[in-house]
Amino acid sequence: MRIYGVVGWKNAGKTGLMERLVAEIAGRGFCVSTVKHAHHSFDVDQPGKDSHRHREAGACEVVLASGSRWALMHELRGAAEPPLEALLARLTPVDLVLVEGYKRDAHPKVEAHRAETGNPLIAPEDSSVRAVAADVPLALDRPVFDLNDTRAIADFILREVGLADG
Repeated sequence: MRIYGVVGWKNAGKTGLMERLVAEIAGRGFCVSTVKHAHHSFDVDQPGKDSHRHREAGACEVVLASGSRWALMHELRGAAEPPLEALLARLTPVDLVLVEGYKRDAHPKVEAHRAETGNPLIAPEDSSVRAVAADVPLALDRPVFDLNDTRAIADFILREVGLADG
């Protein structure tokens, strides 16, 4: 499966870039899925709903399905967080999976960077960061794109994964 990541420190613009890349690449006719890493507990379910009640009762997995979508919720119940590879294995095959986060994993990535955050770049210390999308000019040993130039970043990613000429 072709995967490409978007990494960066908090408030670097990762989620906005992911959203624009999904729209741009899907708009070109490719099927795109995403994986988003969260550093905190989260819930996609709501207390009082039947599926939430199933989980609270002790179910390991709950599938919620309708005519529009389905979702699988898996409770770890104290088990270790699964690695990215295990999560990718659960996805239906698509043209491209964009991964937000998982900056320590070895897949190729583009780093989102906003100078105003004051955070250092990840790229100089990580060869898996193949390009940087920044809001300021940078002198690096790899491509640097304007953070808002979604088309150019998408072109780069699609060439990197073999879905475009170039």
